[in-house]
Amino acid sequence: MLLLLSVTAAYAEQAIEPLSHDLFQDVLTAYVDDGDVNYPGISADSSYHSYISDLQKPVRFQNSNEELSYWINAYNALAIKGILDGRSPESFFGKIGYFYNAEYTVNGITTNLYDLEHDVIIPLGEPRIHFALNCASASCPKLSGTVYQEDTLEQQLEDAAIMFINDSSRNRFDHQAKIAYISKIFDWFEDDFVKHSATVQNYLALYVNDQQVSTALANNEYEIEYMEYDWSLNGIPPTVTADE
Repeated sequence: MLLLLSVTAAYAEQAIEPLSHDLFQDVLTAYVDDGDVNYPGISADSSYHSYISDLQKPVRFQNSNEELSYWINAYNALAIKGILDGRSPESFFGKIGYFYNAEYTVNGITTNLYDLEHDVIIPLGEPRIHFALNCASASCPKLSGTVYQEDTLEQQLEDAAIMFINDSSRNRFDHQAKIAYISKIFDWFEDDFVKHSATVQNYLALYVNDQQVSTALANNEYEIEYMEYDWSLNGIPPTVTADE
């Protein structure tokens, strides 16, 4: 599905500027603990449902940081809604329902999670979004307990990249064997990282804490192996039955 991104005059007249993410921050503070999500708690919280309603309204962005932070927060909030609505990406058909079939209204457009990521967010040209977007699964980057904000976005994205790449449950570097066991995210979105740094290894080298590993990656000395992705839920399941 291709999104119509041109803004009509009628749309512009309706647009609000900017959208506050305070309601979503309240939800994250109350129900997210080091990436573990309390879905029943979120389901019962009126602040969350009010935020989802607010996301439907057209927004006029003042700058690129405001736009990108808006879309990251929107994606993460709608990914939660997919789980609360009884969907799950754990199975093949579950992924179809979760990423493609479930449609949401956000910023005045109707979209699904796949199109929101691929047609709206990725074209903004920031590869670090792949460490900020959370699709409710164990191998995804941890859902941040803090909303993304215009004035702190750069540091938040840097922190997200450092945290994800140095998390040994998601990426491991065997320096002696020169094998990098890395997340499938670097396979699925390889073009975004290559566009930024020429190779995936060069990109990883920017963020790996171990200096020896970083130097070897910068010289493309590692063999790459992709780790199996764990699609199990990243927290306490909602009371509804997941859609398989």
